[in-house]
Amino acid sequence: MTVTIGAAPARPTISFELMPPRNPDAAPKFWETARRLVAARPDFVSVTYGAAGNDRSTARNVVGKLLAGTPVLPIAHLTCVGASLEDTESVIEDFLDEGVRSFLALRGDPPVNNPDWVPAEGGPSSAVELVALLRRVEARRCAADVSTALRGAARPLTICVATFPDGNRDAGTTRTQEVARLLEKQQAGADFAITQLFYEASSYIEFVEEARAAGVTIPILAGILPMTEPRRLRRVEELTGVPAPTSIVAELEAAADDDAARHALGVRRSVELARAVLAAGAPGIHVYTFNKHEAALDLLEGVHLDGGGARATSPAPADLASGPWVSGESTTLTEGLAP
Repeated sequence: MTVTIGAAPARPTISFELMPPRNPDAAPKFWETARRLVAARPDFVSVTYGAAGNDRSTARNVVGKLLAGTPVLPIAHLTCVGASLEDTESVIEDFLDEGVRSFLALRGDPPVNNPDWVPAEGGPSSAVELVALLRRVEARRCAADVSTALRGAARPLTICVATFPDGNRDAGTTRTQEVARLLEKQQAGADFAITQLFYEASSYIEFVEEARAAGVTIPILAGILPMTEPRRLRRVEELTGVPAPTSIVAELEAAADDDAARHALGVRRSVELARAVLAAGAPGIHVYTFNKHEAALDLLEGVHLDGGGARATSPAPADLASGPWVSGESTTLTEGLAP
């Protein structure tokens, strides 16, 4: 029996996650990927932010180019762990000054290999606190200037949050606890949520059912990782605690000598997953691309959401591939997995 979470939209949303390259030499390849993904006409593209807040300029550079050079809405990742209140407010102000009106509010991960690290005193320490801070900064700016208030009315601030359908290993939470956290994020001012990756449609469907029963009303997008690379799946499991599907990994490894067959197999399994959650009422799918466009676009083609043939269209303005770069790491729902 099919469980319907809600009325399916006429056209589900599609979106991608992009990770600014850690090495400036990788910038041309990164922007070529961005151009191809933008050509698929996504509803938005999320841009990851420096790990533990180590790098502001790289993310702002990417977001600024997307704002100036494409019609696609960029959503800026924003983390707060380890940052003082003043530093976090400064980053928010920088993004708002850049014209950013959409954020993905994440707690973020503490810096690795630093046993002496302690959180900044008085700084926001959770996504809930970060959502509330974003709302306060926006309200303060609007109260201080009528033109800013008018622009804010025309282009309201949108805040997305992360959620974990099978619980969060690093936070030690269960699914039920994650539902409670999502409700808190909604009450703090979140507009919608994106799930951590999952491999079984039941993970998403059952999580949304429990969330709705608890009073969560905001849209919950299904976060999907194309299952084309067994090495990636195993690495994801190591870093996130989300178990790699053993049967799929085995099939992919059995086709290790045939790249085309392995890719086709992984895309087919990913399409099956996406179709299942969309059929259950998911409002859209958010693809974790790891800066690789092929599998992401094949996945969208498989569920007939490829923007009318992205590969055949002119991607995005050429200036997306130019400009100075500053290296940095990425913070994402799948932290630390950039190539």
